[in-house]
Amino acid sequence: MLAISDSNGFGRRHFLRVGGLGLGGLSLSDLFSLQATADQSNVLRNKSVVFLFMHGGPSQIETFDPKMSAPDGIRSATGELLTRIPGVTFGSTFPQLAQRADQFSIVRSFATGDGNHDIKPIVGKSSAGANLGSIYARVAGSNDPVSGLPLNTALFPRSVDPKAMPRVSQFGKFDSTGALGGAFAPFIPGADGQVQQDMKLAIPLQRLDDRRQLLGNLDRLKRTQDRQNRLGGVDRIRNQAFDVLLGGVAEAFDLSRESSETIARYDTGPLVRPDQISRKWNNYKRYIDNGQTLGKLMLLARRLCEEGCRFVTVTTNFVWDMHSDVNNAGMIEGMSYMAPPFDHAVSMFLDDVEARGLSDQILLVCCGEMGRTPKMNNRGGRDHWGRLSPLLLAGGGLNKGHVIGQSTTDAGEPRTEPVTNDHLVSTIMHTLFDIAELRLVRGIPNEVMRVATSAKPIDGLL
Repeated sequence: MLAISDSNGFGRRHFLRVGGLGLGGLSLSDLFSLQATADQSNVLRNKSVVFLFMHGGPSQIETFDPKMSAPDGIRSATGELLTRIPGVTFGSTFPQLAQRADQFSIVRSFATGDGNHDIKPIVGKSSAGANLGSIYARVAGSNDPVSGLPLNTALFPRSVDPKAMPRVSQFGKFDSTGALGGAFAPFIPGADGQVQQDMKLAIPLQRLDDRRQLLGNLDRLKRTQDRQNRLGGVDRIRNQAFDVLLGGVAEAFDLSRESSETIARYDTGPLVRPDQISRKWNNYKRYIDNGQTLGKLMLLARRLCEEGCRFVTVTTNFVWDMHSDVNNAGMIEGMSYMAPPFDHAVSMFLDDVEARGLSDQILLVCCGEMGRTPKMNNRGGRDHWGRLSPLLLAGGGLNKGHVIGQSTTDAGEPRTEPVTNDHLVSTIMHTLFDIAELRLVRGIPNEVMRVATSAKPIDGLL
Protein backbone atom coordinates (compact mmCIF):
# COMPACT_ATOMS: atom_id res chain seq x y z
CA MET A 1 0.00 0.00 0.00
CA LEU A 2 1.17 3.50 -0.78
CA ALA A 3 -0.01 5.62 2.12
CA ILE A 4 0.01 9.35 2.64
CA SER A 5 -0.73 10.09 6.23
CA ASP A 6 -3.22 12.85 6.98
CA SER A 7 -3.36 12.36 10.72
CA ASN A 8 -3.35 15.37 13.04
CA GLY A 9 -4.49 17.58 10.17
CA PHE A 10 -2.48 19.34 7.50
CA GLY A 11 -1.76 22.95 8.07
CA ARG A 12 -0.55 25.30 5.37
CA ARG A 13 3.05 24.84 6.44
CA HIS A 14 2.77 21.06 6.11
CA PHE A 15 1.24 21.26 2.67
CA LEU A 16 3.94 23.64 1.60
CA ARG A 17 6.44 21.09 2.81
CA VAL A 18 4.70 18.41 0.73
CA GLY A 19 4.67 20.77 -2.23
CA GLY A 20 8.41 21.17 -1.88
CA LEU A 21 9.19 17.47 -1.63
CA GLY A 22 12.15 16.27 -3.58
CA LEU A 23 11.35 13.57 -6.12
CA GLY A 24 14.89 12.51 -6.73
CA GLY A 25 16.13 15.68 -5.00
CA LEU A 26 14.18 17.99 -7.30
CA SER A 27 11.76 20.35 -5.56
CA LEU A 28 8.26 19.85 -6.79
CA SER A 29 7.97 23.55 -7.44
CA ASP A 30 10.54 22.97 -10.18
CA LEU A 31 9.04 19.70 -11.36
CA PHE A 32 7.45 21.05 -14.50
CA SER A 33 9.84 23.87 -15.21
CA LEU A 34 13.02 21.80 -15.44
CA GLN A 35 13.42 20.75 -19.04
CA ALA A 36 15.80 18.39 -20.74
CA THR A 37 19.05 19.95 -21.84
CA ALA A 38 19.09 18.07 -25.08
CA ASP A 39 16.76 17.60 -27.98
CA GLN A 40 15.20 14.40 -26.68
CA SER A 41 13.96 13.27 -30.06
CA ASN A 42 17.55 13.02 -31.25
CA VAL A 43 19.58 12.19 -28.16
CA LEU A 44 17.43 9.98 -25.96
CA ARG A 45 16.66 6.45 -26.99
CA ASN A 46 13.36 4.92 -25.96
CA LYS A 47 15.07 2.58 -23.53
CA SER A 48 15.30 1.94 -19.81
CA VAL A 49 17.93 0.30 -17.61
CA VAL A 50 17.35 -1.89 -14.56
CA PHE A 51 20.61 -2.29 -12.66
CA LEU A 52 20.32 -5.16 -10.18
CA PHE A 53 23.28 -4.57 -7.92
CA MET A 54 24.40 -7.76 -6.17
CA HIS A 55 25.89 -5.96 -3.21
CA GLY A 56 28.51 -7.84 -1.23
CA GLY A 57 30.41 -9.41 -4.11
CA PRO A 58 28.97 -12.54 -5.77
CA SER A 59 31.23 -15.44 -6.69
CA GLN A 60 31.99 -15.74 -10.39
CA ILE A 61 32.50 -19.49 -9.90
CA GLU A 62 29.22 -20.45 -8.20
CA THR A 63 27.24 -18.25 -10.60
CA PHE A 64 28.27 -18.37 -14.28
CA ASP A 65 31.78 -19.90 -14.47
CA PRO A 66 31.80 -23.11 -12.39
CA LYS A 67 35.23 -24.50 -13.47
CA MET A 68 34.42 -28.10 -12.58
CA SER A 69 37.70 -29.32 -14.07
CA ALA A 70 39.64 -27.31 -11.46
CA PRO A 71 40.80 -28.93 -8.18
CA ASP A 72 38.57 -29.24 -5.14
CA GLY A 73 38.47 -25.94 -3.26
CA ILE A 74 38.50 -23.99 -6.52
CA ARG A 75 35.72 -25.51 -8.60
CA SER A 76 32.14 -24.64 -7.82
CA ALA A 77 31.11 -25.83 -4.38
CA THR A 78 27.55 -26.17 -5.65
CA GLY A 79 28.34 -28.10 -8.84
CA GLU A 80 27.17 -27.17 -12.32
CA LEU A 81 24.34 -27.72 -14.76
CA LEU A 82 23.92 -27.47 -18.51
CA THR A 83 22.35 -24.39 -20.08
CA ARG A 84 20.47 -23.73 -23.31
CA ILE A 85 23.80 -22.66 -24.83
CA PRO A 86 25.72 -25.75 -25.99
CA GLY A 87 28.89 -26.32 -23.98
CA VAL A 88 28.10 -23.61 -21.42
CA THR A 89 27.36 -24.46 -17.80
CA PHE A 90 26.22 -22.39 -14.80
CA GLY A 91 26.40 -23.08 -11.10
CA SER A 92 23.77 -25.65 -10.15
CA THR A 93 21.73 -23.23 -8.03
CA PHE A 94 20.58 -21.32 -11.16
CA PRO A 95 18.32 -23.88 -12.89
CA GLN A 96 15.81 -21.35 -14.23
CA LEU A 97 18.47 -19.05 -15.64
CA ALA A 98 20.22 -22.04 -17.21
CA GLN A 99 17.03 -22.71 -19.19
CA ARG A 100 16.95 -19.08 -20.29
CA ALA A 101 20.66 -18.64 -21.11
CA ASP A 102 19.76 -17.85 -24.71
CA GLN A 103 17.84 -14.77 -23.48
CA PHE A 104 20.87 -12.94 -22.09
CA SER A 105 24.64 -12.73 -22.29
CA ILE A 106 27.23 -13.29 -19.61
CA VAL A 107 30.73 -11.86 -19.38
CA ARG A 108 33.48 -14.14 -18.06
CA SER A 109 36.24 -11.55 -18.34
CA PHE A 110 34.72 -8.76 -16.23
CA ALA A 111 37.03 -7.24 -13.62
CA THR A 112 35.95 -4.40 -11.35
CA GLY A 113 39.58 -3.66 -10.44
CA ASP A 114 39.74 -4.08 -6.68
CA GLY A 115 38.30 -6.17 -3.87
CA ASN A 116 36.83 -3.37 -1.77
CA HIS A 117 33.28 -3.26 -0.58
CA ASP A 118 31.81 -0.29 -2.41
CA ILE A 119 29.34 0.32 -5.25
CA LYS A 120 31.82 1.14 -8.01
CA PRO A 121 29.95 -0.35 -10.99
CA ILE A 122 27.07 2.08 -10.47
CA VAL A 123 28.66 4.90 -8.42
CA GLY A 124 32.40 5.31 -8.79
CA LYS A 125 35.22 6.71 -10.93
CA SER A 126 33.62 5.41 -14.12
CA SER A 127 30.49 7.45 -13.36
CA ALA A 128 32.23 10.60 -12.07
CA GLY A 129 31.03 9.79 -8.56
CA ALA A 130 27.36 9.95 -9.57
CA ASN A 131 24.70 7.29 -9.79
CA LEU A 132 24.48 6.26 -13.45
CA GLY A 133 20.81 7.20 -13.39
CA SER A 134 21.84 10.71 -12.36
CA ILE A 135 24.00 10.95 -15.47
CA TYR A 136 20.90 10.17 -17.49
CA ALA A 137 18.78 12.63 -15.50
CA ARG A 138 21.27 15.43 -16.12
CA VAL A 139 20.61 15.07 -19.85
CA ALA A 140 16.94 14.11 -19.87
CA GLY A 141 15.61 15.89 -16.78
CA SER A 142 14.73 14.48 -13.37
CA ASN A 143 11.05 13.86 -13.96
CA ASP A 144 8.71 13.18 -16.81
CA PRO A 145 7.20 16.58 -17.66
CA VAL A 146 3.72 15.11 -18.15
CA SER A 147 3.31 12.38 -15.52
CA GLY A 148 5.83 13.67 -12.98
CA LEU A 149 7.29 10.17 -12.68
CA PRO A 150 10.92 10.26 -11.55
CA LEU A 151 13.14 9.15 -14.42
CA ASN A 152 15.77 7.89 -11.96
CA THR A 153 14.69 5.65 -9.07
CA ALA A 154 16.55 3.44 -6.58
CA LEU A 155 14.77 0.53 -4.90
CA PHE A 156 15.78 -1.15 -1.65
CA PRO A 157 13.98 -3.85 0.36
CA ARG A 158 12.16 -1.10 2.28
CA SER A 159 10.59 0.04 -0.98
CA VAL A 160 8.26 -2.94 -0.72
CA ASP A 161 8.51 -3.83 2.97
CA PRO A 162 8.70 -1.06 5.62
CA LYS A 163 9.92 -3.62 8.17
CA ALA A 164 13.03 -4.46 6.18
CA MET A 165 16.47 -3.42 7.38
CA PRO A 166 17.64 0.10 6.54
CA ARG A 167 19.68 0.48 3.38
CA VAL A 168 23.41 -0.06 3.74
CA SER A 169 25.26 3.20 3.10
CA GLN A 170 28.70 2.78 4.68
CA PHE A 171 30.13 1.40 1.44
CA GLY A 172 28.79 4.13 -0.81
CA LYS A 173 25.61 6.10 -1.37
CA PHE A 174 23.40 5.03 -4.24
CA ASP A 175 21.86 8.50 -4.35
CA SER A 176 25.20 10.22 -4.91
CA THR A 177 25.22 12.77 -7.73
CA GLY A 178 28.88 13.78 -7.72
CA ALA A 179 29.17 17.34 -8.99
CA LEU A 180 25.77 17.28 -10.73
CA GLY A 181 23.68 18.52 -7.81
CA GLY A 182 20.89 17.04 -5.71
CA ALA A 183 18.21 17.73 -8.32
CA PHE A 184 19.40 14.67 -10.23
CA ALA A 185 19.52 12.18 -7.36
CA PRO A 186 17.44 9.03 -7.67
CA PHE A 187 14.08 8.95 -5.97
CA ILE A 188 14.22 6.32 -3.19
CA PRO A 189 10.76 5.15 -2.03
CA GLY A 190 10.59 3.69 1.43
CA ALA A 191 13.86 5.23 2.61
CA ASP A 192 14.46 7.31 5.69
CA GLY A 193 14.32 11.03 5.24
CA GLN A 194 12.10 14.00 4.52
CA VAL A 195 10.29 12.42 1.60
CA GLN A 196 9.26 9.43 3.66
CA GLN A 197 8.11 11.54 6.59
CA ASP A 198 5.55 13.11 4.29
CA MET A 199 4.88 10.37 1.79
CA LYS A 200 5.41 6.71 2.59
CA LEU A 201 5.92 4.80 -0.62
CA ALA A 202 6.54 1.44 1.04
CA ILE A 203 4.26 -1.42 0.05
CA PRO A 204 3.67 -3.93 2.86
CA LEU A 205 3.99 -7.49 1.63
CA GLN A 206 0.69 -8.53 3.18
CA ARG A 207 -1.25 -5.57 1.79
CA LEU A 208 -0.37 -5.64 -1.88
CA ASP A 209 -3.98 -6.20 -2.83
CA ASP A 210 -5.35 -3.41 -0.69
CA ARG A 211 -6.05 -1.05 -3.56
CA ARG A 212 -9.24 0.21 -1.94
CA GLN A 213 -7.43 1.52 1.11
CA LEU A 214 -4.71 3.07 -1.04
CA LEU A 215 -7.24 4.95 -3.11
CA GLY A 216 -9.17 5.88 0.01
CA ASN A 217 -6.12 7.46 1.61
CA LEU A 218 -5.30 9.42 -1.50
CA ASP A 219 -8.88 10.57 -2.03
CA ARG A 220 -9.25 11.61 1.62
CA LEU A 221 -6.10 13.69 1.47
CA LYS A 222 -7.19 15.34 -1.75
CA ARG A 223 -10.64 16.12 -0.31
CA THR A 224 -9.02 17.70 2.74
CA GLN A 225 -6.94 19.91 0.47
CA ASP A 226 -9.94 20.98 -1.57
CA ARG A 227 -12.28 21.52 1.40
CA GLN A 228 -9.95 23.50 3.59
CA ASN A 229 -7.99 25.26 0.84
CA ARG A 230 -4.86 24.73 2.86
CA LEU A 231 -2.70 25.37 -0.15
CA GLY A 232 -3.92 28.94 -0.44
CA GLY A 233 -1.23 31.15 -1.82
CA VAL A 234 0.76 28.35 -3.41
CA ASP A 235 1.50 28.95 -7.06
CA ARG A 236 0.02 26.95 -9.92
CA ILE A 237 3.17 24.88 -10.43
CA ARG A 238 3.06 23.60 -6.88
CA ASN A 239 -0.61 22.75 -7.16
CA GLN A 240 0.12 20.87 -10.35
CA ALA A 241 2.98 19.05 -8.66
CA PHE A 242 0.74 18.09 -5.76
CA ASP A 243 -1.82 16.65 -8.16
CA VAL A 244 0.91 14.63 -9.80
CA LEU A 245 1.98 13.22 -6.47
CA LEU A 246 -1.54 11.97 -5.87
CA GLY A 247 -1.99 10.76 -9.42
CA GLY A 248 0.43 9.29 -11.87
CA VAL A 249 3.36 8.86 -9.52
CA ALA A 250 1.23 7.10 -6.92
CA GLU A 251 -0.19 4.77 -9.55
CA ALA A 252 3.24 3.84 -10.86
CA PHE A 253 4.34 2.65 -7.42
CA ASP A 254 1.07 0.84 -6.68
CA LEU A 255 1.80 -2.88 -7.14
CA SER A 256 -1.80 -3.71 -6.30
CA ARG A 257 -2.65 -2.66 -9.85
CA GLU A 258 -0.92 -5.83 -11.02
CA SER A 259 -2.93 -9.02 -11.16
CA SER A 260 -2.71 -11.43 -8.24
CA GLU A 261 -1.30 -13.97 -10.69
CA THR A 262 1.55 -11.64 -11.68
CA ILE A 263 2.36 -10.81 -8.05
CA ALA A 264 2.39 -14.50 -7.15
CA ARG A 265 4.57 -15.33 -10.15
CA TYR A 266 7.24 -12.85 -9.05
CA ASP A 267 7.04 -13.66 -5.34
CA THR A 268 10.32 -15.02 -3.96
CA GLY A 269 9.12 -15.22 -0.37
CA PRO A 270 8.27 -18.95 -0.37
CA LEU A 271 11.64 -19.94 -1.83
CA VAL A 272 13.70 -19.31 1.30
CA ARG A 273 11.64 -19.40 4.49
CA PRO A 274 12.97 -17.37 7.44
CA ASP A 275 13.07 -20.49 9.61
CA GLN A 276 15.48 -22.05 7.09
CA ILE A 277 18.10 -19.34 7.67
CA SER A 278 20.61 -19.83 10.46
CA ARG A 279 20.47 -17.19 13.18
CA LYS A 280 24.19 -17.50 13.87
CA TRP A 281 24.99 -15.08 11.06
CA ASN A 282 24.87 -11.38 11.81
CA ASN A 283 23.44 -10.93 8.31
CA TYR A 284 20.49 -13.16 9.24
CA LYS A 285 17.84 -10.43 8.90
CA ARG A 286 19.22 -9.19 5.59
CA TYR A 287 19.05 -12.72 4.17
CA ILE A 288 15.39 -12.80 5.15
CA ASP A 289 14.73 -9.38 3.63
CA ASN A 290 16.32 -10.41 0.36
CA GLY A 291 14.24 -13.57 0.02
CA GLN A 292 11.03 -11.81 0.93
CA THR A 293 11.43 -8.75 -1.28
CA LEU A 294 13.62 -9.39 -4.34
CA GLY A 295 10.84 -10.64 -6.59
CA LYS A 296 8.57 -7.72 -5.76
CA LEU A 297 11.42 -5.28 -6.27
CA MET A 298 11.94 -6.65 -9.78
CA LEU A 299 8.20 -6.45 -10.46
CA LEU A 300 8.20 -2.84 -9.31
CA ALA A 301 11.23 -2.15 -11.51
CA ARG A 302 9.40 -3.56 -14.56
CA ARG A 303 6.34 -1.53 -13.69
CA LEU A 304 8.32 1.70 -13.37
CA CYS A 305 10.08 1.13 -16.70
CA GLU A 306 6.76 0.40 -18.37
CA GLU A 307 5.43 3.70 -17.01
CA GLY A 308 8.40 5.67 -18.35
CA CYS A 309 11.13 5.54 -15.69
CA ARG A 310 14.47 5.31 -17.50
CA PHE A 311 16.89 4.14 -14.81
CA VAL A 312 16.04 1.87 -11.89
CA THR A 313 18.65 0.76 -9.39
CA VAL A 314 17.70 -2.36 -7.42
CA THR A 315 20.03 -3.35 -4.61
CA THR A 316 20.12 -6.54 -2.58
CA ASN A 317 21.30 -4.56 0.46
CA PHE A 318 24.63 -6.29 1.05
CA VAL A 319 23.87 -10.00 1.13
CA TRP A 320 26.35 -11.51 -1.36
CA ASP A 321 29.34 -11.45 1.03
CA MET A 322 30.25 -15.10 1.67
CA HIS A 323 33.31 -15.38 3.89
CA SER A 324 31.82 -17.89 6.32
CA ASP A 325 32.63 -15.58 9.22
CA VAL A 326 30.49 -14.19 12.03
CA ASN A 327 28.58 -11.99 9.59
CA ASN A 328 28.13 -14.10 6.49
CA ALA A 329 27.52 -17.70 5.49
CA GLY A 330 29.97 -19.67 3.35
CA MET A 331 29.52 -20.61 -0.29
CA ILE A 332 27.21 -23.62 -0.07
CA GLU A 333 24.94 -22.23 2.63
CA GLY A 334 25.11 -18.67 1.30
CA MET A 335 24.11 -19.72 -2.21
CA SER A 336 21.18 -21.65 -0.76
CA TYR A 337 19.93 -18.32 0.63
CA MET A 338 20.83 -16.09 -2.31
CA ALA A 339 20.53 -18.17 -5.47
CA PRO A 340 16.84 -19.22 -5.37
CA PRO A 341 15.47 -15.64 -5.08
CA PHE A 342 17.92 -14.31 -7.67
CA ASP A 343 17.38 -17.20 -10.09
CA HIS A 344 13.60 -16.85 -9.82
CA ALA A 345 13.26 -13.06 -9.78
CA VAL A 346 15.54 -12.50 -12.77
CA SER A 347 13.91 -15.33 -14.72
CA MET A 348 10.43 -13.99 -14.08
CA PHE A 349 11.56 -10.52 -15.07
CA LEU A 350 12.97 -11.82 -18.36
CA ASP A 351 9.78 -13.75 -19.12
CA ASP A 352 7.59 -10.81 -18.19
CA VAL A 353 9.31 -8.17 -20.29
CA GLU A 354 9.42 -10.55 -23.25
CA ALA A 355 5.69 -11.30 -22.94
CA ARG A 356 5.01 -7.57 -22.85
CA GLY A 357 7.16 -6.87 -25.90
CA LEU A 358 9.63 -4.84 -23.83
CA SER A 359 12.80 -6.89 -24.15
CA ASP A 360 14.44 -4.47 -26.58
CA GLN A 361 13.35 -1.46 -24.51
CA ILE A 362 14.65 -2.60 -21.10
CA LEU A 363 18.30 -3.46 -20.42
CA LEU A 364 18.90 -5.58 -17.32
CA VAL A 365 22.38 -5.47 -15.76
CA CYS A 366 23.33 -7.80 -12.89
CA CYS A 367 26.68 -7.56 -11.10
CA GLY A 368 28.33 -6.69 -7.80
CA GLU A 369 31.32 -4.64 -6.71
CA MET A 370 33.78 -7.54 -7.01
CA GLY A 371 34.05 -11.31 -7.26
CA ARG A 372 35.41 -14.01 -4.95
CA THR A 373 38.79 -15.65 -4.48
CA PRO A 374 39.43 -18.67 -6.72
CA LYS A 375 40.41 -20.78 -3.70
CA MET A 376 37.98 -21.14 -0.84
CA ASN A 377 39.16 -20.32 2.66
CA ASN A 378 39.44 -23.00 5.36
CA ARG A 379 35.90 -22.22 6.55
CA GLY A 380 34.23 -22.95 3.21
CA GLY A 381 33.85 -19.32 2.18
CA ARG A 382 35.47 -17.19 -0.51
CA ASP A 383 37.07 -13.86 0.23
CA HIS A 384 37.27 -10.53 -1.62
CA TRP A 385 38.58 -10.57 -5.19
CA GLY A 386 38.69 -7.69 -7.64
CA ARG A 387 40.33 -9.39 -10.62
CA LEU A 388 37.25 -11.26 -11.88
CA SER A 389 33.53 -10.78 -11.27
CA PRO A 390 30.28 -12.15 -12.71
CA LEU A 391 28.26 -9.98 -15.09
CA LEU A 392 24.91 -10.63 -16.78
CA LEU A 393 23.26 -8.37 -19.38
CA ALA A 394 19.86 -8.93 -20.94
CA GLY A 395 17.62 -7.01 -23.33
CA GLY A 396 18.01 -3.40 -24.38
CA GLY A 397 18.57 -4.48 -27.96
CA LEU A 398 21.93 -6.11 -27.08
CA ASN A 399 23.01 -9.45 -28.47
CA LYS A 400 21.83 -12.40 -26.40
CA GLY A 401 22.89 -15.97 -25.89
CA HIS A 402 26.56 -14.95 -25.91
CA VAL A 403 29.44 -15.72 -23.57
CA ILE A 404 31.78 -12.73 -23.70
CA GLY A 405 35.42 -13.38 -22.86
CA GLN A 406 37.16 -16.21 -21.03
CA SER A 407 38.77 -16.63 -17.64
CA THR A 408 41.86 -18.50 -16.50
CA THR A 409 41.52 -22.14 -15.44
CA ASP A 410 41.01 -21.13 -11.81
CA ALA A 411 38.55 -18.31 -12.64
CA GLY A 412 40.98 -15.91 -11.04
CA GLU A 413 41.36 -13.34 -13.81
CA PRO A 414 40.53 -12.73 -17.45
CA ARG A 415 42.34 -14.89 -20.00
CA THR A 416 41.07 -12.69 -22.80
CA GLU A 417 40.93 -8.89 -22.97
CA PRO A 418 39.44 -7.67 -19.66
CA VAL A 419 36.04 -6.02 -19.57
CA THR A 420 36.12 -3.16 -17.07
CA ASN A 421 33.66 -0.87 -15.33
CA ASP A 422 34.37 1.70 -18.03
CA HIS A 423 33.22 -0.74 -20.72
CA LEU A 424 30.08 -1.57 -18.75
CA VAL A 425 29.22 2.09 -18.23
CA SER A 426 29.79 2.80 -21.91
CA THR A 427 27.44 -0.05 -22.86
CA ILE A 428 24.75 1.44 -20.63
CA MET A 429 25.30 4.95 -22.02
CA HIS A 430 25.05 3.69 -25.62
CA THR A 431 21.80 1.99 -24.69
CA LEU A 432 20.29 5.17 -23.27
CA PHE A 433 21.73 7.80 -25.63
CA ASP A 434 22.57 8.36 -29.25
CA ILE A 435 26.18 9.22 -28.45
CA ALA A 436 26.84 10.96 -31.76
CA GLU A 437 23.89 13.29 -31.15
CA LEU A 438 24.87 13.80 -27.51
CA ARG A 439 28.26 15.14 -28.58
CA LEU A 440 26.48 17.94 -30.44
CA VAL A 441 24.42 19.14 -27.49
CA ARG A 442 25.48 22.38 -25.83
CA GLY A 443 25.57 22.76 -22.09
CA ILE A 444 26.32 19.16 -21.14
CA PRO A 445 28.78 19.16 -18.20
CA ASN A 446 32.22 17.76 -18.92
CA GLU A 447 31.71 15.06 -16.29
CA VAL A 448 28.61 13.76 -18.06
CA MET A 449 30.26 13.83 -21.47
CA ARG A 450 33.30 11.94 -20.15
CA VAL A 451 31.13 9.23 -18.62
CA ALA A 452 29.13 8.83 -21.80
CA THR A 453 31.96 8.93 -24.35
CA SER A 454 35.35 8.04 -22.82
CA ALA A 455 35.22 4.25 -23.30
CA LYS A 456 33.98 1.68 -25.78
CA PRO A 457 31.01 -0.60 -25.17
CA ILE A 458 31.58 -4.27 -24.41
CA ASP A 459 32.66 -6.06 -27.60
CA GLY A 460 30.14 -8.52 -28.96
CA LEU A 461 27.02 -6.99 -27.41
CA LEU A 462 26.06 -4.08 -29.68
